[in-house]
Amino acid sequence: MEIKKEYLTATAERCRDPYLRCALYGAAQTALGINGCCVLSHAPQGCNMLVGSAFGWQDADYTETLTLCTKLCEDEIVHGGEDLLARTILEVKEFDVPIVFVLSACGPEIVGDDVIGVCQDMESEVDFDVVPIQCAGFRGSQYDGADIALDVLLKKLVANSGQKITGSVCLVAPFANANPSWMGDLEWVKGVLAQMGVPVTATITHQTALGDFKKIAASEASLVLSHDCGQKAADYLASEFGIEQLCADIPLPVGFTNTSRWLKELGRRFGASDVAERLVAEGEKMVVEVCRRKGLEQFFMHRAPVAVVADATVGIPLVHFINEDLEMIPQLICLRSSQEAARKVLEKEIKELGIKPRVIYGSDVYQSKAALAEIKPEIVIGSNIERHAVEELNIEFSFLLVSPTSRFRVINREYFGYGGMLNIIEFIQNDWRDRYRSKERKYKARW
Repeated sequence: MEIKKEYLTATAERCRDPYLRCALYGAAQTALGINGCCVLSHAPQGCNMLVGSAFGWQDADYTETLTLCTKLCEDEIVHGGEDLLARTILEVKEFDVPIVFVLSACGPEIVGDDVIGVCQDMESEVDFDVVPIQCAGFRGSQYDGADIALDVLLKKLVANSGQKITGSVCLVAPFANANPSWMGDLEWVKGVLAQMGVPVTATITHQTALGDFKKIAASEASLVLSHDCGQKAADYLASEFGIEQLCADIPLPVGFTNTSRWLKELGRRFGASDVAERLVAEGEKMVVEVCRRKGLEQFFMHRAPVAVVADATVGIPLVHFINEDLEMIPQLICLRSSQEAARKVLEKEIKELGIKPRVIYGSDVYQSKAALAEIKPEIVIGSNIERHAVEELNIEFSFLLVSPTSRFRVINREYFGYGGMLNIIEFIQNDWRDRYRSKERKYKARW
């Protein structure tokens, strides 16, 4: 299907079809990463469904984490819902929770509910902390919501202890990764740090105990595990508590080159270069041997023009991997966010590789599809959304590596590191073979 340029010009400013959910969802993702908390949505019941979705993404335990909603109706949206919010906070007294995070949606913020004032007034009437987070959907995407919530959490819960834990690190924003491998990636990072003898003070936030926030200021360093958000949190930790951000100017560890330099950078910082060198040597040997024995089919990728449509967390490090290791030529890169720090990392990668792809930051579905129609690559690396798009555009291959996708439903599998490389390669191989599967059943089954 050919899309005329005049049509693109006429509709580009009017058509917005986002990949990302709103700020309320991102804030809920962040707050629900704290064990034993209560997340109270000051929102209509429909908006509260975002909190339920974030609950599943964080793999939260419903026996430990409580979610409530004020379930705003027409009267509250028109006339304000401050009284209802106050009554709902009082009802939380029935439950044994140490802290309540109050998330405000678009409606109450538009009509002017004083959410912060209500929370401050109610703290004297309850025996738990009440923390308001103003995260209405109109404040931005889920990444903006995560940054908003991280800012509130760090300023409210982290205090300077005056002491440092030697060689320690805190991990920032692993949950912000838009692909479903993030829990596997987080475990891989923790495993690597354990082998280097590096203590992790806290993970902000996933299965984070409230007590862990007291250790954050004692960290010597931080690692941001997302190129989509978390940079503001790292900047705050650096300015307020002197916590050094590590690996800030290099992509996350996907592929041979990125994994090697990421591990070696950590090895140099923590005096564990011998461990890093061993991990690199063993990992590279393992990947090469597995691919040789299993028979990696790479002929269809050699010099093939490819488009990457993904979150920045996976999209940026994938560029080096697919160009250098899989020998494809990136012609289009559509990223779902546009952090300044991430832009600099990607531009450095592109210059180093000597390639000239078209890059779209903060891309929505329409922009991605229009760019695919114009460039017509042979291969698209993306999600189920792009799989449907390429069927209309007659693009030959589509590989599903990012959300939305049905993969990683039960077992956590990583993209980071050398095992992560094999996971990516396996998905590419499986999707490549699936194209030969008949879409129509031409026989009658005998069972």
